[in-house]
Amino acid sequence: MSGVRQVEVPGDDADIRLDRWLKRRFPALSQGRIERLLRTGQIRVDGHRVKAGSRLAPGQIVRIPPFDEQTPSTAAARPVAPDDAAAIQGWVLYSDDDVIALNKPAGLAVQGGAKTTRHVDGMLDALAGDRGERPKLVHRLDRDTSGVLLLARTGLAARTLTAAFRGKTARKLYWAAVVGVPRPEAGRIDAPLVKSAQGKAAIAAAADDDSGRKHAVTLYRTMDTAGKRAAWLALTPLTGRTHQIRVHCAAIGTPILGDGKYGGAAAFLAGLDIPRQIHLHARRLVVPHPRRGTIDVTAPIPPHMAATWSLLGFDRDAAEHSAELV
Repeated sequence: MSGVRQVEVPGDDADIRLDRWLKRRFPALSQGRIERLLRTGQIRVDGHRVKAGSRLAPGQIVRIPPFDEQTPSTAAARPVAPDDAAAIQGWVLYSDDDVIALNKPAGLAVQGGAKTTRHVDGMLDALAGDRGERPKLVHRLDRDTSGVLLLARTGLAARTLTAAFRGKTARKLYWAAVVGVPRPEAGRIDAPLVKSAQGKAAIAAAADDDSGRKHAVTLYRTMDTAGKRAAWLALTPLTGRTHQIRVHCAAIGTPILGDGKYGGAAAFLAGLDIPRQIHLHARRLVVPHPRRGTIDVTAPIPPHMAATWSLLGFDRDAAEHSAELV
């Protein structure tokens, strides 16, 4: 049992969420316990009550109350299973002293939750460098979206890359198979999004009024078609809203293949043996390097999309070699 501590936030921890910062330092703290300590004011930042998602700044002082650091919890650090360690090491597309780029598989969450025990965040210790420093997540992909996921090896890289994503200097290219062919075949989708509750989940949907509207813009280009039944789209989001591409594709009448959440029954092609997975892939990411030049990473399409490309007759050669930004 330790006494009350006043811990200064170091420069390398800039802009990290308070709850994640606490879990890194005290793995025995569960999310529930962190929330209770915050609600009761036992954990404070610069003397003020704060929330779990508050972002920290260098030099701030975090009040840490006494607690048993050895208390077991579901959030305690676990060794990475050998199979998972081998898997995540095999997903590496690019690596240097500052940055790692992964090709995240479809169906794998980036971070854990109440019912999610296997996720990228839980495997990151397998990518620790010679200094044993655990890489940091700097952006996210949906569980069902595959493709380029960037990690930072250092605090400097984390701050720089986070600023690039927030400042819109990161350029992203996504590929999707959609049901139907958009008209026109290339264009700009400028449709604001709003959060709406459906059951227990908060999802994004096209906004019809000014309440809670968030500006959202996506550029798209049709790369190939399978008659009028389906199309292969290249998409570049100019904003970063939750599920933006999925909502925008459904909004123009061409839902992403397999995306029943936003496209309903119209997101599936009857009579074809196509995996019932979402066909959305983060194909390419271009972002300023934290120290020099530019990071430009391209990820090959996942197996279920490769199979669908073949089945629909999309140009596989172009799929392997084309990664032009929209």
